[in-house]
This record gives sequence, C-alpha cells and structure tokens, in this order.
Amino acid sequence: MRVIAKSSLVNFWSQPQGADAKAALQSWYDEAIKADWKTPQHVKDQYRGASICGNNRVVFNIGGNKYRLIVEMQYRVGIVWVKFIGTHARYDQINAETINEY
Repeated sequence: MRVIAKSSLVNFWSQPQGADAKAALQSWYDEAIKADWKTPQHVKDQYRGASICGNNRVVFNIGGNKYRLIVEMQYRVGIVWVKFIGTHARYDQINAETINEY
C-alpha cells in the first residue's frame, strides 16, 4: 500500500506528547507499505483490533490503545490516507468518518 503521508506520522511522534508512539507508528507504517489490502476483511485479518468505519475509514489502536490512527482506505488503487493521529481521549471527541486533520 502507498501511505499518504508518512510525514503526518513523523510530525506526531516528533512532538513531546507523541514521542512514545514512534516505535508503534513506525511498525504500523512498515507493515502497511508491505500490505496488499484489497478489502476491509484483509485489514481485519492482519489487525484484529482495527475498527472498520463508514466512509472507507479504518481505526487502528496504537501503543497499547493509548493512541488512535484513522486512515481512509482506497483499496482499488492501494492508497492509505492518514486522517488523524491522537490520544484515545482526543479520539473520543471527533467523528472518525469525517475527520481530516492531516
């Protein structure tokens, strides 16, 4: 998959409040770029804890569920768009299907 944009992940883990997410986000990124997700079920097969939402969104638990990563999947063309990275508490305040923070 092509992840757009890794810079969003780097920006998040470069901030003091997100520094402890670096290893988990880097691991997710490394796995995502090697993946060939064609359907939401393919994502669930690899990440059982992922939540499939409307608007082609997928929510990943990062860092032992301390953080949430929301992406928009474009399965046909193999693109993963980073839409949100934040704490679980911040995630509770947003709409996963419409957020477009990054």
